[in-house]
Amino acid sequence: MANATQTIANEIAKVLSGNDIYNTYRKQYKYLLESYLGGDEYRKAGHLQRYLTETPQEYDLRLQTTPLDNHCASVVSVYTSFLFREEPYRDLGRMADDPQMNDFLADCDFEGRTLNHFMKDLSVWVSVFGHSYALVAKPNIGAETRADEVAAGVRPYLSMINPMYVLDWEYSRDVTGRYQLDYFKYIEEINGSVTTVKEWTPDSIKTSIVDEENNEMNEITVEENGMGKIPVVICYNKRSSVRGIGVSDLSDIADLQKFIYNAMSEVDQSIRLNTHPSLVKTPDTNAGIGAGSIIHMEDNLDPGLKPYLLEFTGASVSSIYEAINNAVGSIDKIANTGAVRATESKTMSGVAMETEFQLLNSRLSQKAHSIELCEEGIWRLWAEYMGYDWEGQIHYPMSFNVRDTHNDLEFYMTALTSGVPSQQFKREIYKKIADVVVGDTDDFDKIKKEIDSAPSGDYSSVEMEFETHTMTDPQTGESRVVTTETEHLRLTAQGWTHT
Repeated sequence: MANATQTIANEIAKVLSGNDIYNTYRKQYKYLLESYLGGDEYRKAGHLQRYLTETPQEYDLRLQTTPLDNHCASVVSVYTSFLFREEPYRDLGRMADDPQMNDFLADCDFEGRTLNHFMKDLSVWVSVFGHSYALVAKPNIGAETRADEVAAGVRPYLSMINPMYVLDWEYSRDVTGRYQLDYFKYIEEINGSVTTVKEWTPDSIKTSIVDEENNEMNEITVEENGMGKIPVVICYNKRSSVRGIGVSDLSDIADLQKFIYNAMSEVDQSIRLNTHPSLVKTPDTNAGIGAGSIIHMEDNLDPGLKPYLLEFTGASVSSIYEAINNAVGSIDKIANTGAVRATESKTMSGVAMETEFQLLNSRLSQKAHSIELCEEGIWRLWAEYMGYDWEGQIHYPMSFNVRDTHNDLEFYMTALTSGVPSQQFKREIYKKIADVVVGDTDDFDKIKKEIDSAPSGDYSSVEMEFETHTMTDPQTGESRVVTTETEHLRLTAQGWTHT
């Protein structure tokens, strides 16, 4: 009986075991996940440094009173908002006419997520962990025809798998020199003490359901893999030197966030110690609490035992905040988000902001390219499941024109009033202003033609068509009736708003 129990325990341990690479990175994955989620997950993880003589009750109180400024979530949110500001272009070829295509686009994972929403969520976890997986599966119900599958609602669907749940994998080179996935084991579901583990090979799919708490192997099923390959697409953030492992955006940011978290606790402790200094007294001395309190001492008390306040002489709050601000600045430098996060853009020079925008644009373009490759891989597998030859195209936006419009408008208005004796110069400046205000639209093309057709740079005809309105300075409350487009642009650049 003991041998049988030990055998089952060994089988369960084998099913739930990971390879050496997984075991190496698992702790890091957990740390990155906690840093991104924040909240109670972060508090329970114990990232707040514990004092040497601190009791569990004191430490728990400090955990509850220390706020977390979640820079990890903020940086990932900035990246995601830019990447998916515009929807990707999809040319699906003959597959676009498939009766199940619209259903897949509207609910790609049988959990109500659209394909755009799925790819957006995938990009979040790619940023957090450095890579993530999309599994394309199709149930085998023994249908004989496509009509039977359509009637039963059977079609390929997506599953998102984070690296924390991928226990083992193996790659090998095929005859063409291309790497292919030969083995893939991941945790599909955790329900209390019951864990479902899937193991894919090009020939079979093995499902094991284990109850680790009760030392039971509840079920093992093996089915044929009709694809003849493992239908998994890996999406990288940046590739590392280890195959199958990506580089997270948060690797260094998480450490700086932890430093800020501990520094915020020191701020709280400094304020408490400064405003509530410790009173040193003998046990028999009766001391009141609060302003105007009375201290009763024994008549024969030794003068050397007289009560006194123990003043706090630690670091000032301002110096701690200075260290926190420096850490925030380091985060923005690492993430290239200094010009778009918080109020940093107000203190950066125009050249510094432009450089920061270019670095951010380059970073976002790299991310968009990785997501585009991943989605193309998903569509190739979808086409193979449905009996098509993939002939479509997927294009994500690769240019993210981040600009400070107020700064640009002010620059162009200054150039316009600089007195350069050139009508062509004025025309080009007006086009630049129109580009900032209107953007790349059909109206912009029309406006450019109007500017070019104005005789001798005379734009009075445009000014006459301008609709007079009132604008207000939000700082001073001053209102002004605006009668020309030039004046309208100048006041807009200075922050005036429409009344």
